[in-house]
Amino acid sequence: MPLYTEENSAFQVHSSCEGVRDDLKRCLLATDCVKLDGLSPKKCILTSHPSVPQECHNLKNLLFECKRSLVSSVA
Repeated sequence: MPLYTEENSAFQVHSSCEGVRDDLKRCLLATDCVKLDGLSPKKCILTSHPSVPQECHNLKNLLFECKRSLVSSVA
């Protein structure tokens, strides 16, 4: 479940996709892949490590869609 809310955010929002990015970071940093195996969050999600929950993959796709919408609205 996403943790980001504008009212309670510990992070300053600088871009349109910042909240989704923060949720993805939190999701990946909480996995055993990062905590126990010591792999980078990027490597964990790209290799589809078994400890990475579907929620993290959904957030990755959501971040991609968010970034794509920014590019396509400019073009």
